[in-house]
Amino acid sequence: MFGSSTRRRFLQSTAAGGALCGLGDLGFLSALRPVSAAEAAPDPRVVQLRPEIEPLVRLLEETPRDRLLEEVAARIHRGTTYTEVLAALLLAGVRNVQPRPSVGFKFHAVLVVNSAHLASMASPDEHRWLPIFWALDHFKSSQARDVEENDWTMAPVDEAKVPGAAAARKAFVKAMDNWDEEAADAAVAGLARTAGANEVFELFFRYGARDFRSIGHKAIFVANSWRTLQCIGWQHAEPVLRSLAYALQMHEGDNPARRDTEADLPWRRNLELAGNIQDDWLEGRVDDDATRDMLSVLREGTHEDACDKTVELLNAGVSAQSVWDAILCGAGELLMCQPGIVALHAVTSSNALRFAFQASGDDQTRRMMLLQNAAFVPLFRQAARGRGDVKDVRIDQLQPGDVTANETEAVDEIFAAVSSDRMAAAGKVLAHLARQATPTSLIDAARVLVFLKGRDSHDYKFSSAALEDHVHLSPGWRERYLASSVFNLKGTGDRDNQLVERIRAALG
Repeated sequence: MFGSSTRRRFLQSTAAGGALCGLGDLGFLSALRPVSAAEAAPDPRVVQLRPEIEPLVRLLEETPRDRLLEEVAARIHRGTTYTEVLAALLLAGVRNVQPRPSVGFKFHAVLVVNSAHLASMASPDEHRWLPIFWALDHFKSSQARDVEENDWTMAPVDEAKVPGAAAARKAFVKAMDNWDEEAADAAVAGLARTAGANEVFELFFRYGARDFRSIGHKAIFVANSWRTLQCIGWQHAEPVLRSLAYALQMHEGDNPARRDTEADLPWRRNLELAGNIQDDWLEGRVDDDATRDMLSVLREGTHEDACDKTVELLNAGVSAQSVWDAILCGAGELLMCQPGIVALHAVTSSNALRFAFQASGDDQTRRMMLLQNAAFVPLFRQAARGRGDVKDVRIDQLQPGDVTANETEAVDEIFAAVSSDRMAAAGKVLAHLARQATPTSLIDAARVLVFLKGRDSHDYKFSSAALEDHVHLSPGWRERYLASSVFNLKGTGDRDNQLVERIRAALG
């Protein structure tokens, strides 16, 4: 799986295929040199994708960055669909960008695909290509960085080692538990070919949450892979799952199965703690006082304290919803205390773990997702302290500010303040939401500003997570959570990214 391959320039040359696709006169191809059969043959050192998507993936891989948007736009004009572009984008990323040594950095080309898709689906029809085209351009940047570092490309799986249907699950669990990369690669290929999607991701939910390495990127990759595959189809799963299994085994030093480290301790402790939760734990009452109590522990306590408090509240008849309210608001509060890379990942990893909790059909897995997220928030706070001052800001004490009553003018006022005084912008959000039945106009404006001014994969990852998650909080908390999001959203005074003009020209 982990070999390298020289990338060749992609040229399309099949006149008959073009005619079948309604491409019309192909005389312009005479200006290009012909492509030999040998040149067009697949490289045996590179994993091959399904034949219907391979040509589009190769287009993304081989087209120079300064021409890619125009080439993809031309394909769209000739009938290439949104789903096909999304599938090619994900598969080009997993085939060409190594998810190690840390599941992040250049690998955001893969991690951001689902975030771009979520932004597209939540946008008006006329805006839906913008996030995808941004992600296409970002892929080329990450691909270039990977070439500079080691030019990694996913190799074919060792077919002789791929287990059959009866043995694949057991082999995969054994390999992942032992952090055995080679065995996991073969086993996950067997799983992808023989097991159902839900069965596979029930396993991955757990392995994505089992350790606090890469500041939550492992859980994020699991959730984003599952969600994108639901859109593009399970037929594309095998290379995605191979990349995912490889990423989840990232660790430092000796094999974690043979030692105790801080990153692994919460999971091992919570495996036992989960058994102490009473059977009717999903039938509790929503309790705002319990949410405040939990928030206090997330601020001041250790990861052990947070998990113990979670069990205590659930066994006292408090709803899991009230614990999730505290966890999501605790992540948002940390962003208010120290805006930056650590806190925004507290938000995005909480989004991923909450999704896994919601998507899982296994009671034990759901307990573990809740407990692990409760453990992660104090660990994020600890990591933030290592980067500097963490201000004493309380999300439950945030006060409404002054904002005009007119909805359109209020939204303009809020995002102007985002660029100059984020705390004031947060107060204006609270005041605005107190007057409005829904935050639709606020959220629509936030997305458009990310399209116009977003420069980093985290702009898409964060905005998609925060703007999605606010609906999963209880009334009274969701408004405060949404107010906290302005600490990493874009404001009207921020510099434009210039990419929109290029996209407009390409699609025009």
